[in-house]
Amino acid sequence: MSRHSLIELEAVLAIVRCGSFRAAALDLGMSTTAVSNAVGKLERDLAVRLFNRTTRSVSLTYAGRIFVGQIRPALEDIHKAMNTARSQQETPSGTLRINAFATAAREIMAPLVLTYLQRYPQVHIDLVTEGRLVDVVAAGFDLGVRSADLVPSDAIAIPLGKARRMAVAVSPDFFNDRPIPQTPQAVLEHPCLRVRLPNGALFRWRFEKEGEEVQIDVDGPITLDEASLARIAATNGVGIGYFMESDVREDIAAGRLVRILDDWTPPLAPLCLYYSNRRNSSAAFQAFIALARDFAAGGLAQA
Repeated sequence: MSRHSLIELEAVLAIVRCGSFRAAALDLGMSTTAVSNAVGKLERDLAVRLFNRTTRSVSLTYAGRIFVGQIRPALEDIHKAMNTARSQQETPSGTLRINAFATAAREIMAPLVLTYLQRYPQVHIDLVTEGRLVDVVAAGFDLGVRSADLVPSDAIAIPLGKARRMAVAVSPDFFNDRPIPQTPQAVLEHPCLRVRLPNGALFRWRFEKEGEEVQIDVDGPITLDEASLARIAATNGVGIGYFMESDVREDIAAGRLVRILDDWTPPLAPLCLYYSNRRNSSAAFQAFIALARDFAAGGLAQA
């Protein structure tokens, strides 16, 4: 079937609907000659006559009636699909797939993701959290969220807030009979909460102060791979934890945890929403980008 077959099929249905080649041409915004040529080409391709033509009238042949009966519902489905696609450029709908580190997802959940869903209830967000870096395009995601230093160089990135920090935190009763560490090395004298990375390696606690960088392999009674579990262990006095500040900010403010070595945890790169350059993106995608840019202007910390 030729690439112009949709026009030819439309011409056939227009003739049936309007009763003549001339009226069909007006309905389609084409010349009568163009409509006639389109139908003639289709008949030649099919090797069958679809219309009986006289100078006064036009009617479907037997083969034409069967043909029209079969193509009409198919063309209606095609037009429905096209209208649905067009509507996605007008009203945000459909699904957006986002890939993020778990800590990043927690930071953007309330101020960005939930705000978006409240504004655009016809959109479904599929938020996947994982520790490994993935190619968001190859993996079928629309957007990714990572720290700025991990965003691919060829991606378009939108910073989502101010620089972030780590926090070394512990239960307030933990140091009742222990000295409070004043240096990273002193942490080794206490039980700590160990963290396992997605690749299976144990995470080394990283510190920096006045240009001095220190990495510590801590030891302790438990190894975890989820920040929410480490937070539970820390608040229950199991050991010292090393967290994203955003994950324990409320606990510190409420006194459930206290922070130590604050001067050894400098700012980290901010989070970024990133995506590949795309044309003809959906209204849902465009609306999410617009909201992210609004937050970038105000900062997620104030959202």
